[in-house]
Amino acid sequence: MALPVSLHASTTPQELEFIAGYDMIEIMPSVRTDRIRVLSGTYGPLDALRTTKVPVWMALHLKARKKCRIVSPAWLSVDYLQDRLAEETSDKAFSLLPFRYAEIAKLLLDSAAEDIESADKIRLILKDIHEARQAKSREGLHQINDVNLRVRNICALELNDIRPSFVKSMDILIKLSPQAQQSHEEEDTFRDWSMGDDSYPVAADSTMETEW
Repeated sequence: MALPVSLHASTTPQELEFIAGYDMIEIMPSVRTDRIRVLSGTYGPLDALRTTKVPVWMALHLKARKKCRIVSPAWLSVDYLQDRLAEETSDKAFSLLPFRYAEIAKLLLDSAAEDIESADKIRLILKDIHEARQAKSREGLHQINDVNLRVRNICALELNDIRPSFVKSMDILIKLSPQAQQSHEEEDTFRDWSMGDDSYPVAADSTMETEW
């Protein structure tokens, strides 16, 4: 199914998961191997029954071949997520979660649910957390000004959700605000200068002095 036009300016969910696949995670190997060399780096050696860190994509690859057990991240537990959900529903600020928590959780729950304690309950809590954070990110768009939008602890998924609306809103505000428009033009002038434009941003009757 094609993505809505409003999401064309954003990264697709599949792309977000692909990027999250390079985050590191612990595994418990069931086999012994030498170092594994891939384009993204060198990992291992793997020793049976000794935890080691590898990218999520490699952990899932080894898991599919029954060569390891994935060690569930500390934040992917019922107690931890329930605490974060309580914060989300009682505080206007975002609770502190890993930047790519949603993508990593989905990858692990889809392919290694047997290694995640109370996986079904965790799915429900994550859904509630996502809905609460999504509402906050949309509410945050009402606080946007012609300079920036300050939001702490926002994660990749929420950032991706609001990007199209944020870009459009900022574009409109810049056009409506003379001060923001001037600042935007000055940034463009400086960018042209820094990229090698010979027309330096100096008034015609001024002089440039260099101090050595």
